[in-house]
Amino acid sequence: MRILFAIQGTGNGHLSRARDVYPELARYGDVDVLISGIQADVAVPFPVKYKCYGLSFIFGKHGGVDIWQTAKKLNLFRLLRDIFRLKVRSYDLVINDFEPVSAWACRLRRVPCISLSHQSAVLDKKAPAPDESDWVGKLVLRRYAPVTAAYGFHFKSFSRNIYTPVIRRQVRDMQPTNEGHITVYLPAYDDETLVQHLSRFEDAQWQVFSKHNKEPFTHKNVAVQPIENDAFIRSMAASDGVLCGGGFEGPAEALFLGKKLMVVPMTGQYEQQCNAAALANMSVPVIKSLSRKYYDRINLWVKAGKRVTVNYPDQTAEIVDRLMREHAPAFAGENGRAGKVSFG
Repeated sequence: MRILFAIQGTGNGHLSRARDVYPELARYGDVDVLISGIQADVAVPFPVKYKCYGLSFIFGKHGGVDIWQTAKKLNLFRLLRDIFRLKVRSYDLVINDFEPVSAWACRLRRVPCISLSHQSAVLDKKAPAPDESDWVGKLVLRRYAPVTAAYGFHFKSFSRNIYTPVIRRQVRDMQPTNEGHITVYLPAYDDETLVQHLSRFEDAQWQVFSKHNKEPFTHKNVAVQPIENDAFIRSMAASDGVLCGGGFEGPAEALFLGKKLMVVPMTGQYEQQCNAAALANMSVPVIKSLSRKYYDRINLWVKAGKRVTVNYPDQTAEIVDRLMREHAPAFAGENGRAGKVSFG
């Protein structure tokens, strides 16, 4: 069986999860990998057949998406060319982790496209949502990479098609310690802003991982270094706590490692607002921005932050097995679901 595994390359979470999903898919056939996007910092240990420019949102420096840079780097001609050139009909199964090129190529050719992503879980009717409505953000999330069937990952299993997070083997095998520092990953803030705010909390030692700087430096109690996968995992596993954005994999791994967690979701980013709502329901502290307004809450968390207990078993093989039973052509006779596709 020929399988196309298409992965979003904006941010690091999708590629981190793919490290564990890919070997499970490979048990069922030959897997070709497509990655689109220009904002990831994580290398993958498997061959990549298609590297597409895709449609990336560029992180800003003050807590949100940089709209101007996102528009500036948009290459609509290249995106459409990649969509029309991708031969999705040559595959028996297309698995999509919020990747737009393969999703739209499948939609145009009426080929089934199966989502295996966090975004699918966020869009589930039973998943938590922020109090403030954002129909534009929800529409973008729904139309960015349209699919015909969806399986998702979230901080809790809110419905039958939602599983707990895929914790990559590299993190699952770690033995957590506590060396007293706090690990920080807030890519929507620049280094100057982070240092300005974090250095105010003199009782804390901050280890910041940056997307905006290629050279490490230290200012007072804030050590800044470029984002690098292994270094970040080691820092997080040895930390007292983790301060990060409202993404998915980072907070999930911090919770799995038993670390106290505080999140700062990106402004104007619907998915992160949904994640923040789910985490708040789990008693994880959430602040809207890194600003003086929230200094008291940050200080309280630094000194007395509580840990939230989670149970994230390794379900990756189980999820892929179910997906194959329900959608792979080789199993169509077993349950009759493969091939039943809605393009509405």
